[in-house]
Amino acid sequence: MAASIQRASTRGSRRGRHRPMSEINVTPMVDVMLVLLVIFMVAAPLLTVGVQVDLPKAQAPEIRGSDEPLVVSVDAGGVLYLEDTVVTLEELGPRLVAVSDNNPEARIFVRGDQAVNYGSVMAAMGAINAAGFANVALIAETPKAAATE
Repeated sequence: MAASIQRASTRGSRRGRHRPMSEINVTPMVDVMLVLLVIFMVAAPLLTVGVQVDLPKAQAPEIRGSDEPLVVSVDAGGVLYLEDTVVTLEELGPRLVAVSDNNPEARIFVRGDQAVNYGSVMAAMGAINAAGFANVALIAETPKAAATE
């Protein structure tokens, strides 16, 4: 019952095997980054100010600027918003100073619903001006944009 066991030489059999790869395969990472880029490109236009305001029509030309302006909105009920956050008239100035990092040159757009009292929009603009901001603009809808809707 004696059997002879012979071991194969392991030195010769390892030379044909592949060595482990020491570089990172970046192809899956690039694929994921491209998918994320496409998602953000599609989602970015949808991230506009969420307060529903029926803007009045005006013939003024469009304002162009390189920085992103702060948006103050007054809806049909007279509720005041800074971006998407409800604020009172007394809080508006200090909040704008805090959000703009105390930059008096920050651009501020005021969007007033056409059904709201003119005095409510002017009170908001007065609070913005009292806080030290001079670059304030009223936002209106152009007649061409209104005709296509």
